[in-house]
Amino acid sequence: MTEKSVLVKQNPMKKVKLAKVTVNIGVGESGDRLQKAYQLLEELTGAKPVYTKARKTIREFGIRKGQPIGVKVTLRGKKAEEFLKKALEAVGYRIKESSFDNNGNVSFGIAEHVILPGARYDPDVGIFGMDIAITLERPGYRVARRRRKRAKIPKRHRVTKEEAMEFLKQNFNVQVVKG
Repeated sequence: MTEKSVLVKQNPMKKVKLAKVTVNIGVGESGDRLQKAYQLLEELTGAKPVYTKARKTIREFGIRKGQPIGVKVTLRGKKAEEFLKKALEAVGYRIKESSFDNNGNVSFGIAEHVILPGARYDPDVGIFGMDIAITLERPGYRVARRRRKRAKIPKRHRVTKEEAMEFLKQNFNVQVVKG
């Protein structure tokens, strides 16, 4: 047993947990295709998505600032775990090491939604790819987000890249691959 694993058994505040899973579908245009992405995301996750808007105008693509160009949904708790298991099964429980950042976040993409278990192809909807972002944290992170008496989280309490990899290996049987 390593020194860190002994430390986690002694201090429950050091235990890493799944904070949220954010699923994003970027369509790049508003209209009928965006509505289909909205319905698809609602069907896959069981939660109500929100529209994401363009941050700036890009004339070459015909996008104006403030125009809805994508949909996203944030999942927490049981819904987050269930969807994450499906998404990890779709990528074969393999995540690249470069998908992890230094703050306990993991992001990966799925090229086609039809590879998710339980998803079916509907010719009316089409095929959409999606980005999945996993946020890991420790108990006490609310201190940084709350409105009253907000405080910074010290570096020693933040989730590291290695701890995020270890958490996914233990709880979701994820294999971290180089490259």
